[in-house]
Amino acid sequence: MTLFSLARKNIARNFSQYFLYIASMVFSIIIYFTFVTLKYSDTVAEHTASSQKLDSLMSGAAVILIFFVAIFIAYSNSFFMKKRKKEVALYALLGVRNRQIGLMLFFENLLLGLVSLVVGILLGFLCSKGFMTILIYLMGYDVIAPFTFSGSAALNTSLVFLIIFLVTSFQGYRLIYQFKLIDLFHASKKGEVAPKPSMIVAFLGIFLIVMGYWLAMQDLFTSKVWEKVGFLMTALIILTTVIAGTFLLFHSVTGFVLAVIKKNEKWLWKGLHLMTISQLLYRIRGNARTLTVIAVLSATTVTAGGSVYGLYYNANDQVMTVDPNTFMYQQTDANSDHQVSAVLPDTKYDENVEALSVTFNTKEFNKGSAFDSSDKRIYTVIDERTYNELAEVQGKEALHVNNGKAVILDIGYDKRFSPEYKDKTIRTENNTAITFQSFKTQTVLNAGTAGIAVVVSNDQFKSLQKEGEELKYRVIGVDHASTDLSGKIAKQVPEEALFSSAPQDFQTSIESVGSLLFIGSFLGLVFLAATGSIIYFKVLTEAEEDKSQYNMLHKMGVNAKEMRKSIASQVFVIFFVPLAVGLLHSAVALKAFSGLLMMNLAKPVLIWMIAYTVIYGLYYILTVASYNRIITQNNKTEG
Repeated sequence: MTLFSLARKNIARNFSQYFLYIASMVFSIIIYFTFVTLKYSDTVAEHTASSQKLDSLMSGAAVILIFFVAIFIAYSNSFFMKKRKKEVALYALLGVRNRQIGLMLFFENLLLGLVSLVVGILLGFLCSKGFMTILIYLMGYDVIAPFTFSGSAALNTSLVFLIIFLVTSFQGYRLIYQFKLIDLFHASKKGEVAPKPSMIVAFLGIFLIVMGYWLAMQDLFTSKVWEKVGFLMTALIILTTVIAGTFLLFHSVTGFVLAVIKKNEKWLWKGLHLMTISQLLYRIRGNARTLTVIAVLSATTVTAGGSVYGLYYNANDQVMTVDPNTFMYQQTDANSDHQVSAVLPDTKYDENVEALSVTFNTKEFNKGSAFDSSDKRIYTVIDERTYNELAEVQGKEALHVNNGKAVILDIGYDKRFSPEYKDKTIRTENNTAITFQSFKTQTVLNAGTAGIAVVVSNDQFKSLQKEGEELKYRVIGVDHASTDLSGKIAKQVPEEALFSSAPQDFQTSIESVGSLLFIGSFLGLVFLAATGSIIYFKVLTEAEEDKSQYNMLHKMGVNAKEMRKSIASQVFVIFFVPLAVGLLHSAVALKAFSGLLMMNLAKPVLIWMIAYTVIYGLYYILTVASYNRIITQNNKTEG
C-alpha cells in the first residue's frame, strides 16, 4: 500500500473529523473563484464600460483576498493539525518512520485541498450568477446575469490555491519534526499561556487606545500634528497604538473587570457563576491575541463597509445637490431647442433663464482660502426673481437680497477651506462692488453647467448687464427621467452647451460607488465569515477540553439547563466583548471619515453595524449549539 492510498483511506475513514477543515477551504475557494469570475466576466464588462476603474479595483481587491484567504486557511490548518497531534504521536509510537508520517500528512492535506478545489469551483460557478446579478444591480442596472463558466477564473483559482495547499502540506510534513512525542500527546490540552494582569499594563492599554482615538479625531487638513508628523506616519501611529492598546486591553483590563465581578460573592455562588467567571478569566487573558485579531477584523470590516455604504446611501442626495434640475444646458441656437422639445416627455417645468458671466476681483477672499489663491474668479450671476422662481418649482425657500448685496450659492462650501463670504466685498473689472450678505450650500442651477452662482437684487442685475457676458440657460424638470432620455437630449445639443443631466450623473455615481460597495461588502463578508469561523474553531477546541469538567458536573447532579446557561454566558463574552471593542474603534474611525468626506454617515453606518452584528450573532448561536452538542453527547457516552 502506498502512502498516497493510505492517506486516501485515512480521509475516507475520518471524514467527520476533516469536515470543518474541508468546509473552510471550500468556502475560501468559492469566495475567491466567484470574485475572479466577476473580474473576467464579459457581462460585467459590458455593463461597466463607463467605469474604467472597476477592473483595477477588483484586481487590488483580489490581492487582498488572496492574502486573507491564505491566512484563514493557514489558521484552519493549524486548528486541524492540533487535533491530529495525538494521532501522529501514535503512529510514531507504533514505529512508523518520521519521514513516512510526514509524507502521509503531506499527501492527506494535498488530497483534501484538491477535492476542496474541485468542489469549491463547482459551487463557486453556481454562486457566480447571483453575485454577478447583485453587482450589476448595485451599479444601477436591472439585468439578470447568465450562468457563465470562466476558464481564466478557474485557472487563476487553481494556481493560487495549489500554491497555498503546497505550503500548508509542507507545514503538515514538518509537524512530526517540530515536537517531542510527549508534547504531541498533550497538545490538545495545551492552551495559550495565561499572562498575569498588571495595573500598569492596563493603564498603558487604555492610554494607547485614547491616544489613537485622539489622533484619528484631529482634522486631517488643519491639525498641526498631522502636518508635522506626516500623513502616512500619523496613520501608522494610529493603527499601531490602537492595535497594541486593544491587545493590552484584553491582556489586563478585562481581567480586572472580571476580577471585580468575582468579588460579588452573592452573585458568585449562584448556579455555575463561579465556574463561568473562572474560565472566562483564564480564556480572556490567555486568548488576548485571538480576541485582538477579532476586534481589529471587526473594526476593519465595519469601517470599510460603513464608509462605502455611506457613500452609496448619500449618492442620490449628492446628485440632487449638484443637479437640482433634471436637465440643464446653455442655449446656443433655436434649432437645438426645438429638437430637445421634440424628444421631451411631460415636464414639471421648462424654463428659460437669463444669467450673466462676470469676472470679479476676489483678492479679499484669498485670506480665508487655503487652496485657491487666484485674484480673479468668474461667477454666474442671476437676479433674485429668477432664483425665487426656480426655488419655488424645486421646493426650496425663497430668498431676499438687499440692493448692493449678494448671496453666493457654493455647494462645495467648507469652513476649513472656503472663503468667509459674509460681509466680504468683491469688485467687477469696472470697480462695481457687491457685498455678500450670506452664502448658501445649495443652488438652483446645475453646477456642472453654471458653476458657482451669485444672486443679486433685480436692480443690481440690470446694472451688471453692461459688465458681464449674457448667458441663456434652459432648465428642465422631469419626473422619473431615465439615462436613455438623457442620451437623446445630449445628442441634440452641441458640446459647448455644457449639458448636465441628473439621471446621467446619478448613474455615473452609482456605478462607481456601487462597484465599491459590492467589493467592500464582498470583502466584508469574507472577513466576517473568517472572524466567526476563527471564534467557532477556538471555542469548539475549548469545548473538547471542557468535556471532562461538564461530565463531572453532570455526575454531581447539575442539570443540562444550568450547563447550557453557563456555556452561553462564556461564549457570549468571547464573542461580544471583541465585537463591542471593534464597533467602538469603527465608530471613531467613521466619525473621522464623516469630517473628511463632509458627509453625515450616522444613519448608513448604524444600518451597517446592525447588519454586521446580526450576522455575527448567527455565528454565536451556531457556536453555542455546537458546544452544547459536544457536551451533551459526551455526558451521554460517559454516563
